[in-house]
Amino acid sequence: MDTRANTLFTIFIFIFSSAAVSCSLKYEEPVSVESKVPEFIFQDTAMSRYQSSKIKLHVTAERLEQYKTNSETYAKGVNFSTFDSDGNISTKGSCGYLSIDTEKKLYEMYDNIELENISEKTKFYANTLKWNECTEQLTGGRADIVKVEKEDAIIRGTGFSASGISKSFSFRGNVTGDIQTSEVQNEK
Repeated sequence: MDTRANTLFTIFIFIFSSAAVSCSLKYEEPVSVESKVPEFIFQDTAMSRYQSSKIKLHVTAERLEQYKTNSETYAKGVNFSTFDSDGNISTKGSCGYLSIDTEKKLYEMYDNIELENISEKTKFYANTLKWNECTEQLTGGRADIVKVEKEDAIIRGTGFSASGISKSFSFRGNVTGDIQTSEVQNEK
């Protein structure tokens, strides 16, 4: 029994030393666990952002992940509302996934996106949209279809872009849609 244990121990040492000699670690490229693992994970959460004691944003999410080494936050199952200076909802929406870069002020929405601009009476539906807070631009992918409903018009197209400054939107690709008109009768 002693000889067998010694033989197994010798085989183990041989295998371990062979594996250790053949391994190569890249010491010059450190891997930061902090960039790969969230610092905070929130489940079924609600958050609000205030500015000058007034609510500006309210967000609920099924899951929210915050990372320590960068300004990125990721969320799943998101509903949100933005508020004007009077505290009224100006925009509300939802999406399957949301990526936020607070440093660059970029927001990327994915999967079953629904947005409604209350004051403009405009609704947007898409699977991918990006909001740049600095330029106030809402854009879709070049080949992604965005549907816009505004009063009596429904428009679908690709290459979508909307400006929060000029309150206008455009499509650079194919566009289809329906516009309903009503006839006005003049009485004499």
